Amino acid sequence: LKPVDVTARQQNWLQENFRDRISNLLELRPAGKGIGFPWLNAAQVCLLVRFEGGGGVLPHLYGGSDVKESRYMLLELPEALPRIVALPDDSGYPYLLLEDLLEEYLPQLFPQEKIAECVAIRAMRNADFELNEEAGDFFQEMEQLLDLREASSCVRLEISAGASLQTVEYLQSALGISDQEIYPAGGPLDLGAFMALAGVSGFPTLRYPPWPAAPSPEFQNDDSVFDLLAAGDRLLVHPFQSYDPVLQFLEAAASDPLVLAIKQTLYRTSRDSHVVKTLIRAAQQGKKVTVVVELKARFDEARNMGWAKSMERAGVNVIYGVRGLKTHAKLCLVIRDEPSGMKRYAHIATGNYNEATATLYGDVSFFTCDPQLTGDALSAFNSITGLTVPQPMEKIAMAPVNLRSTLLELIRLEKENALGGVESRISAKLNSLVDQEIIEALYDASQSGVEIRLNVRGICCLRPGVPGMSERIRVTSIVDRYLEHARIIQFRQAGENRMFIASADWMSRNLDQRIELMVPVEDPLCRSLLEQVLECCFRDNVSSWEIQPDGSAHRNQPGKRKPFRSQEVLWQWFQEKYHTATNPGTTVFKPIRPE
Repeated sequence: LKPVDVTARQQNWLQENFRDRISNLLELRPAGKGIGFPWLNAAQVCLLVRFEGGGGVLPHLYGGSDVKESRYMLLELPEALPRIVALPDDSGYPYLLLEDLLEEYLPQLFPQEKIAECVAIRAMRNADFELNEEAGDFFQEMEQLLDLREASSCVRLEISAGASLQTVEYLQSALGISDQEIYPAGGPLDLGAFMALAGVSGFPTLRYPPWPAAPSPEFQNDDSVFDLLAAGDRLLVHPFQSYDPVLQFLEAAASDPLVLAIKQTLYRTSRDSHVVKTLIRAAQQGKKVTVVVELKARFDEARNMGWAKSMERAGVNVIYGVRGLKTHAKLCLVIRDEPSGMKRYAHIATGNYNEATATLYGDVSFFTCDPQLTGDALSAFNSITGLTVPQPMEKIAMAPVNLRSTLLELIRLEKENALGGVESRISAKLNSLVDQEIIEALYDASQSGVEIRLNVRGICCLRPGVPGMSERIRVTSIVDRYLEHARIIQFRQAGENRMFIASADWMSRNLDQRIELMVPVEDPLCRSLLEQVLECCFRDNVSSWEIQPDGSAHRNQPGKRKPFRSQEVLWQWFQEKYHTATNPGTTVFKPIRPE
């Protein structure tokens, strides 16, 4: 609602709320000629009030009572107050925005002033700074970088549409910004604040139906996690399957007396990270815990620095990433001293160790104790933590060492098979496809007869379906209730159907400037599961978009076909899989229907 829309009862409530609560938290900062412009905190919504002419009680702040030109006052929306101001009502959820409420009560704040204008503004500051990774104290260097970011120049100013030219020109002069750096907004600023409405109770018709994650039957019994993994590889698809087994794996590693060491990478974690707390507890129980915390994870630096210090105090050996690279690999390695000898167990994933986003992001978790894979994982950790030249790996490809060359070689082999008359195909599910060398290799493979299917959720610089260049390439993108985040890659390889999961997208920064892993999945059941996930993505005709030769995207429609929404199909499938596994005696009649 706008203030003019409220009832008399609500108006009385607002008046009391403003007088007893809101007015106590406001900070008024004058601005104008002779006194400069107050500091604007990055991304903070403020109100800029323009007063007209002389008189009133404020002119003494501006150098005298004879001031005739416009004067300004800045009001920052207090962070202690909710942006969404809920109003009392017997039904529904009426609300005001805090900035609209403040504008309504400006005459009470400035009873003797002529208010000419009130506009909302929001400054975004430069966050792109060079980090001196050769600094003696890297942690201190990161702290200084964060301070620089807070004090950096304004590179974008969002302002309410309809602001007067006089106010716009004043802000340009005060902040030193050009016309290109001003963004008028036809609605409220900082739309992220509306996420608060998602927490309002009720309104079931406005919500997705609940899709609870299916537990994994394999991790539900009383057997040891390590005994389970010793029997074979395991693969989970989140968020359709619960993230609990990942936490269970870490919990077991922290408490098992046979576990001697845990090695872990952390790129982005949750605010109240269960993973970090478990690693701390493992160190306190005498385990040798080594954690690579990537301090250079953009906009998560402060959180990661806090967790790093907490772990250091608990005795964890913390590595602050690698000079010149970002550690983006998702890997946990557990070393266990068993009666038969030392054994390694690994969890390798496409997503971060973040139990909050694991309920929202589509990702893959892979558990293995394969000696070659875990040996490669150990080599990767030794390279990251020991200042050593990366050792040759048997199965895993690692960026920036050989991931690019491995991908190019796999694409080349597919091309050679096609030229030799052997069935060939490349299928890949990615977040982004940007790298020029990879794209040109895919074009070349397409021209040689390779069928290529790509599911790219975000940026895609490849043009599919261009005659003579990419007519055998199809690119789709799925946008649905879960963020598509998994990287799954399949090469036909003359019938071998080689399957991989990866932490890396096909971008230059991932292949050349980050530590990434691409891991083969060879267990037949795990590989079959990944194949089914891929096929679901390419069959989607409800939430998918088809990229056109000119780069535009057209949304797929079922037409006369049966609607196939991949995320819903996967959720239902994992629910049925769990039900069947936990109720083996249940008789189920499943009719066979045409495609």
